[in-house]
Amino acid sequence: MFHHLKLTVAALALSAGTAMAAQDSITIGMTLEPPNLDPTGGAAAAIDEVVYANLFEGLTRFGSDGAVLPALASSWEVSEDGLTYTFTLQSGVKFHDGTDMTAEDVVFSLDRARAEDSTNAQKALFAGITAVEAMDDTTVKVTLSAPDGSFPFKMAWGDAVIVAPESIESAATAPVGTGPFKFSKWVQGDMVELTRNDAYWGEAPALATAQFKFISDPNAAFAALMAGDVDAFPNFPAPETLAQFEANPMFNVIVGSTEGETILSMNNKSPKLADPMVRKAISHAINRQDIIDGAMFGYGTPIGSHFAPHHPDYVDLTGQSAFDPEMAKSLLAEADVSDLSLRLALPPPSYARRGGEIIAAQLRDVGIETEITNLEWAQWLEQVFKGKDFDLTIVSHTEPADINIYARPEYYFQYDNAEFQAMIEELNLATDPAKRTEINKAAQQKIADDYVNGYLFQLAKTGVANAKINGLWENSPTQANDITGVSWSD
Repeated sequence: MFHHLKLTVAALALSAGTAMAAQDSITIGMTLEPPNLDPTGGAAAAIDEVVYANLFEGLTRFGSDGAVLPALASSWEVSEDGLTYTFTLQSGVKFHDGTDMTAEDVVFSLDRARAEDSTNAQKALFAGITAVEAMDDTTVKVTLSAPDGSFPFKMAWGDAVIVAPESIESAATAPVGTGPFKFSKWVQGDMVELTRNDAYWGEAPALATAQFKFISDPNAAFAALMAGDVDAFPNFPAPETLAQFEANPMFNVIVGSTEGETILSMNNKSPKLADPMVRKAISHAINRQDIIDGAMFGYGTPIGSHFAPHHPDYVDLTGQSAFDPEMAKSLLAEADVSDLSLRLALPPPSYARRGGEIIAAQLRDVGIETEITNLEWAQWLEQVFKGKDFDLTIVSHTEPADINIYARPEYYFQYDNAEFQAMIEELNLATDPAKRTEINKAAQQKIADDYVNGYLFQLAKTGVANAKINGLWENSPTQANDITGVSWSD
């Protein structure tokens, strides 16, 4: 820790001066550089982290709490049979190159995303569309093959932003959108700069310029914040140093939640885990707080089902799989299981490697042995995710609202339940928000009742920012550094 301390003392004098200089610009730290800047043609989270809501906009967008809000569409109507969505667009919207954004651009964007040769990383979002028609300049009619209550949610993803035929060819390196910020420059290996779009159709942002600076090394990230070279690091890579920032009044430590349900996945088709009583025993053998403390330096929110705690439909079911080693032992006895030995496959992230060691010790305490194998991502994807050759694994599922994966029997943990599949079918068809909430809650309860997996914690979003910055997202309902509402206080 000594090299950190030296930096701290030297940096304190500097940062007061640098922060004061430019109150309408911000430098945001990111650990990964995006491979390109076209969210409609790449899967890397770092693309959205720069451009989502800042540079590109969709028909709808995610708010900081995960709610689906109007964006380029000011409103929409759903037909009685649920098959047609009619979007009314904001009028007078221009792309950054000065061309008009009309219904024709929406037709172009959605048709391009769902085309056979589409390179969109989330092609499934558009699979239900059968036709997109421009009724007039500000009205678009989208026809679906089956009712889909989550269609406005799908249109809020970064992969569904509206682009123009005139500029899409250069989107990877010189993106043109409709957002409150426009592309200024990209210095490869260092940073991307955005500047305020003075012709923006909506509310003007407070910031005039924003730089997204790429710093992958945790020590360098710490130093950059301390020196004031970076004003905020929304996904700070060194949780072990957060205590130093918490003790420093010049910084705010912003701890929120992500879409990452971190789970001890169990292969439900493995002969050793097919009995729900054994899975229940494993769930009660786990001390979530020990894992959060030991693997995540205390950052993370305990979960009892596959659902994000910041979502309005969340149900806290942690009590149903509370840490109770005595109950775990008696469940194993009741299931007539002794000398159980399971294979635990761990991918590279520290939550998995550190968490795996802790879980192995907890399982040993109730009489279950584990054989740990550390895998690289490529091996993990091949063996566990595709090959389903495992008993237990630990992984964080970071897609938003993804409880529907439990309706896919071929998915890697191989849960096959007709009742649950019917629930998700019903959820897909439901357009009434109250009905969707009711089904979401029932779905959480069902997989908790069946002890499909060991539910550990929601991956924390740990950010550090200059204390004078307001409006950064606390949670991550999608992969974004939305700076549209960010400002400095005096």
